[in-house]
Amino acid sequence: MHIFKRVYLLASLIISIGIPFITFTQIVEAPITINEAAINNSTSTPLILIEESVNYLPYILWAVYLLGVLFFGLKFIYNLSSILLKISRNPKLKTQKSINVLLEELIVPHTFLKYIFLNKILFESQKIPKEVLIHEEAHVYQKHSLDILFIEIFQIVLWFNPLIYLLKRDIKLNHEFLADREVIKKGITLSAYQQILLAFSSNVLEPQLATAINYSSIKKRFTVMKTSSSKTGIWLRSIVLLPILALLIYSFSTKDVIEKETKVISEITPEAMQETIATINGVPCNGCTVNLTKEAAEKFILGTNTGEAISSFVIKFIGKPAVKITGNTLNKEAVALLYENPMSNLIQIFSIRPTTSHIKMPIVIQLVDKNDENYTNSPIVKEGEKSFIPPPPPPPATPAPASKMKKANDLPPPPPHKSAYDYVLSLKNDNISYSYNGKAVSYDEILKITQKEPYIIITTNIENHAGTVRFTSIEEQNKVQNNMAKKGEMSNIPPPPPPKAPLDFVIEMAKKNAAFYYEEKSITSDEAIKLLKDNKSINISSKNSTSKNPEVYLSKEPITIDD
Repeated sequence: MHIFKRVYLLASLIISIGIPFITFTQIVEAPITINEAAINNSTSTPLILIEESVNYLPYILWAVYLLGVLFFGLKFIYNLSSILLKISRNPKLKTQKSINVLLEELIVPHTFLKYIFLNKILFESQKIPKEVLIHEEAHVYQKHSLDILFIEIFQIVLWFNPLIYLLKRDIKLNHEFLADREVIKKGITLSAYQQILLAFSSNVLEPQLATAINYSSIKKRFTVMKTSSSKTGIWLRSIVLLPILALLIYSFSTKDVIEKETKVISEITPEAMQETIATINGVPCNGCTVNLTKEAAEKFILGTNTGEAISSFVIKFIGKPAVKITGNTLNKEAVALLYENPMSNLIQIFSIRPTTSHIKMPIVIQLVDKNDENYTNSPIVKEGEKSFIPPPPPPPATPAPASKMKKANDLPPPPPHKSAYDYVLSLKNDNISYSYNGKAVSYDEILKITQKEPYIIITTNIENHAGTVRFTSIEEQNKVQNNMAKKGEMSNIPPPPPPKAPLDFVIEMAKKNAAFYYEEKSITSDEAIKLLKDNKSINISSKNSTSKNPEVYLSKEPITIDD
């Protein structure tokens, strides 16, 4: 039992220091949060520099601790050096199990490592009982001095902890129990041995690092000598330690929470195309930001690129509790919060759950006025990010001419919204000649001219990929017409008709049952007229305006047509 106590006392010190260094790692999903202070631009807090006062308490506590370490460290060195001096300066007698150091002064027998310190006169006159020598030899071969050195070193570092002194006392007392048991095992009468202990229980000072036979608590040692522990009791006490140890580890260990990294697909790969991505109004939006008016945000529809229905999602307004919505559109509670939300505050949509999967990437809505230059009903991809938004479909191909023998004037002119430079790039052909302001030029020359001067009148006479393309600058055209007007001559070139107002043009096309498109989406003629009334800076392009099926394209951005 006392051997178990020895292991328990030493291990408890090591375990108590080691448990706080045990770390349990927990991996969690990274939370989606909005930094409301950073997003809300409606209010600003002035920066106030506050001079903090110096807190001297940590410096004082560290100074006191280091002084204690210094004191106990010097004390340990002094005690150790005094024992080593006794060993080196006094005669020694080597035995089979130990080395006896014979001292002149009257001392109580005590042990340090393999050395037993005895009074020389008493030893030589054989007045030291053999029970005392057996007791001290037990300290030697059981290496009790190593335990004392171990606890003394810890006492230097943990001198402020009162438990270290209690632990040191119990370790020394347990050493005496172990040595007493060895004496009794040799067949020594218990009563005779107890009388010897009483004879040596004087107040003579013994070294701090040594183990002396007259160690205090004589009464407790007598009691322990008369009792014996059963093996069952030892096993039960050992088993009880296991739940206590588990509780200590759980209570005082360190818990490290690591956010799970989310891999972002940076390129559109076949694997990425198979991933379920949220769509807003039919346009894929993988963690994008959408600029919408409150009216458009109220009516948006969530979906997926795979056609899977949205069962629920969560919408968060800054300063308001998150609202969980069943379905793919806003409910009444969310609509009410939408109209209370300031224009400068972002709205976040997350926890988007289709029927059989889960979409991790959130959607952010920035509220804007529809006359704002940033307004768009399509997602925005920030610079440097890869887009999951597919490119807009190409415009319908121009119908082929009914006959190759049509005259040049019957051929459709170049689209008005296509730049002259792009038009020249599409015409590179050895069978086509070019002229600029009435002078023949090469392909490379006209390419440079149109690149510098995009506003040019183009007249084509091409048939079967051969013919002439004439380019006339606006300035030259006006000059020719002015000269003709001054001379009173009739010009063969009809003067350009005065441009119609965009609204009048759209109304005229509406009467012809034209098809209207806004940002590549089909709209009605009434919606097109309303758009022009609300925003007069919208760009307009028409196709087949003289045919039975005209098409009109509206856009906030400059309109271009890809080849």
